[in-house]
Amino acid sequence: MLPFSLYLALKYLRPQRSFVSVVTLISVVGVLLGVAILLIVLSVMTGFDDMWRTKILSFKPHLTITAPGGVIEDEEEICARIAAVPGVTGVSGAIETRVLMQVSGRTAAPVVVGLDPARAASVTQIPAHMRGGVFSLEDRDAVLGGDLAMGMRAEVGDTLLAYSPLNVLNPDELYLPEELHLAGVFDMGMRDFDGGFLLTSLDVARDLVGLDSGAHAVYVMTEDAFRFEEFAGRIQAAIGPHYLVRTWTEVDSVLFDALSHEKTMMFLLLVFITIVAIFCVTNTLIVITVQKTNEIGLLKALGFPSGRIMAVFMWHGWIQCLFGTLLGIGAGLLVLHNLANLVALLGRMNIEVFPKAIYGLSEIPWSTSPREIIQIALFVQVFCTLSSVLPAYRAARMDPVQALRND
Repeated sequence: MLPFSLYLALKYLRPQRSFVSVVTLISVVGVLLGVAILLIVLSVMTGFDDMWRTKILSFKPHLTITAPGGVIEDEEEICARIAAVPGVTGVSGAIETRVLMQVSGRTAAPVVVGLDPARAASVTQIPAHMRGGVFSLEDRDAVLGGDLAMGMRAEVGDTLLAYSPLNVLNPDELYLPEELHLAGVFDMGMRDFDGGFLLTSLDVARDLVGLDSGAHAVYVMTEDAFRFEEFAGRIQAAIGPHYLVRTWTEVDSVLFDALSHEKTMMFLLLVFITIVAIFCVTNTLIVITVQKTNEIGLLKALGFPSGRIMAVFMWHGWIQCLFGTLLGIGAGLLVLHNLANLVALLGRMNIEVFPKAIYGLSEIPWSTSPREIIQIALFVQVFCTLSSVLPAYRAARMDPVQALRND
C-alpha cells in the first residue's frame, strides 16, 4: 500500500482538463529539454576529446625521445636499447622539418616527417588509412595527406619537388630540391594531418636538413598508450638521463587542456539552462498549493502533521523531475544515435553544420557513459528536490483556519 503522501501526490499529478495539468506538462517538458541539451552537448564534447586522442595516437608516437643538442647522433644505438624494453612495440629515428613543396607548378609548405622505411609501419597507423596507392618510404618514395594532395592536385605517381629550408637559413648557398615519388595518399579524417604532412625516408629527410647521420628524435610506440608514465620511466632508465622522454600528453598538452576547460565551461553554462527549467517545477508547485488551499486546510484540521503534507508536494515536484529527467535522457540518446543522419539531412538542405575545414574532423564525434548519465540525473534530481522545498514548506505551514476561511 502506498504511503498517503505519495498517493496524494500521484492523485494531484493525474491528468485533468485544467490549467494546472498544462502547467505541470510544461514543467516536465522544460526539464526534458534541459536534460537532453546537457546530455547532448557533454557527449559531443567528450566525443571531441576521445576522437582527438584517437586521431593523434593513430598518427603520432606514444613517446618521443629528444636530445638537448637537437640531434641524436647515436640514434641506432638508442633505438636498439629502447626496442629491448618490455612493452615497446615500435621504434624509429625521425626527422621533422617544414619544406617548400612543388608539384605541377603549385606550391605548399608541409611538414616533412622522415622515418626509417623498415620501421615506419611500427610507429604510425597511417598504413591502415591509405586512400590511394601504397604506404612506401623506400628510396625516394613519399606519402602525402589527402587534403594536401587534393589542394595540390597531386596524384599517385607524380613527382614532388621538396626544397630544403637550408636555402633560407644559408642564403649564400644553393641547395637543389629533392625529387620524390608520390607512392600513396593517406586520409586520417583530421585536417591538421591530412592537410599538412608528407612522410618520406629518413635519408631523404637528412638531406633536406643537412645531416649526414643521426635524427632529431626517436619515435616509440608501446602496447598501451595510456600507461605512458610507466613506459616513460622504463625507457628513461634504459637510455640514461642525457635524453628527454616526452609523452603524447605532454607533446599535445595545450590541445587536451583546452578541450578539458571547454567541457567544464560548457557544463557550467548549460547547468543554468537546466536550473531555469527546474524553477518551472517550483512555479507549478506554487500554483498547486494555491489551488489546493482548501484541501490543505481540511487535512490539517483533521490532524495530519505538517511533515506529511510537506512530503505530498515534495513527492509531486520530485516525480515531475523524474519523468522529465528520464524523458530527457531518452531524447538526448535518440538525438545522439541519429546525429549523423540529422547532419546529413541538413547537408541536403545546404546547411553545413560541421565543416571539416573549420573543425578539422570529418564527422561530429560523441561519446557518453553510464557514469555521465547517472551524474546528470543525480544533479537534476538534487536540484529538483531543493526547488520543491519552499512551496512544500509553505503548504505545510499553512494555517487551517485561514485556509478553510478562504474556501
